[in-house]
Amino acid sequence: MKKAAYLLLLVLAVTLSSCDLVEGIFKAGVWTGLLIVALVLGLIIWLLSRGRK
Repeated sequence: MKKAAYLLLLVLAVTLSSCDLVEGIFKAGVWTGLLIVALVLGLIIWLLSRGRK
């Protein structure tokens, strides 16, 4: 499971450039973008915590 979380993080880091991410956030609206970022970070933290057990 730990390898899958690292693989997911690597794929996200490679496929999303910062400019594309910022552009998408402002197109969708700041609050929607913040909500999506918070959900993604929460999911990553949850996956990493499950992988350590």
